[in-house]
Amino acid sequence: MYPRFIARQLSRPTGFFGRIMGRLMNRHNAKLNSYAVRQLELTPSDRVLEVGFGGGVTLPFLIAGAAFVGGVDRSSDMVRRAKAMFSEAVSAGRADFREGNVEELPFEASSFSKVCTVNTIYFWSSLDAGFAEIRRVLVPGGHVVVGFVPKERMDRMGMPVDIFTLRAPDDVVAALRKAGFSDVRIEQPKPTTPWNVLVATR
Repeated sequence: MYPRFIARQLSRPTGFFGRIMGRLMNRHNAKLNSYAVRQLELTPSDRVLEVGFGGGVTLPFLIAGAAFVGGVDRSSDMVRRAKAMFSEAVSAGRADFREGNVEELPFEASSFSKVCTVNTIYFWSSLDAGFAEIRRVLVPGGHVVVGFVPKERMDRMGMPVDIFTLRAPDDVVAALRKAGFSDVRIEQPKPTTPWNVLVATR
């Protein structure tokens, strides 16, 4: 069984061990995060939101490639860390990091042209509620990118089921379509890649 303490820290990094976990997540998820960011196809006019930015590994690339970056994380420690690390962008009004969760995103409707989230859907209480909120903050024609490890692979890791809700790709695709997204597709660098990146249009 995956150690419960580590599982809780992955869910909501907190304190000293949370800072360590943030660094470990950055390293372990580097390829998935990099691929997900590429699928955003950022332009200099984009306003992009990252849901669950954790250790912040994608934030430098988002800030460099977009006009504005919003971030939501349910860990207050990770929010404080992001504000400190990217204080220049925050002071310039080009970034805004807030504590919150996907079911109640703390941003106005139609605030963003693109949204990304990587390895967070295991912790959502409801895919339907999460994708409905993401759709709310996206402009018409905006895109969402969702990266995750599918259930069949996560099952082998022995994650505590009361902390991790494992998701099959078909279930995530169905939830996106139910929320009103279209052109839903699964992207992978190659068929043997152990993770999926879903791209969809509002």
